[in-house]
Amino acid sequence: MVDEEKGLASEQEAVPDDVESLKKVLGEERARAESYLAQCQRAQADYLNLKRRSDQEKGEMTQFANSMLILNLLPVLDDLDRALNSVSSTLAGLTWVEGIRLIYRKLEAVLQAQGISDIKAVGESFDPNLHEAVLHREGEEGMVLEEVQKGYKLQDRVIRPSMVVVGQGIAPENKQENSERSK
Repeated sequence: MVDEEKGLASEQEAVPDDVESLKKVLGEERARAESYLAQCQRAQADYLNLKRRSDQEKGEMTQFANSMLILNLLPVLDDLDRALNSVSSTLAGLTWVEGIRLIYRKLEAVLQAQGISDIKAVGESFDPNLHEAVLHREGEEGMVLEEVQKGYKLQDRVIRPSMVVVGQGIAPENKQENSERSK
């Protein structure tokens, strides 16, 4: 019995040491688990950022490819427009002319469905972000007087600026004539 009491007493003394060491081990394991969780969360965030960036780049690549194709089609649209505008009144009623006009409208509709829109030019203030000045002529200063070539936007991005004639104000001799007339 004495041996049993000694064994029991030694177990009770050993238990607090074991509990303390178990608490210490548990704390270390919790810290390690939190570290693994933090690493996993960082890896997941990195993956989501990579996926978002990849999707964005893919979208930009698709938009760039579309814009290149559209840029190559715009001269065809310009040529059809010039051809239809130069048709004489005697030919205007012919069916083949109407057929070409229909093809022109279909091409315009396809491009508009892809996000293409005309840049308004004539009568607008000159905007170097939208217009490219090719000539200056007497007229209201800073205003677009004439459009030489249409400009286009894809969504909100200019893919081809309008080539325009810009007013440079009234010529000096005309200013004097106007001031003399007003007297």
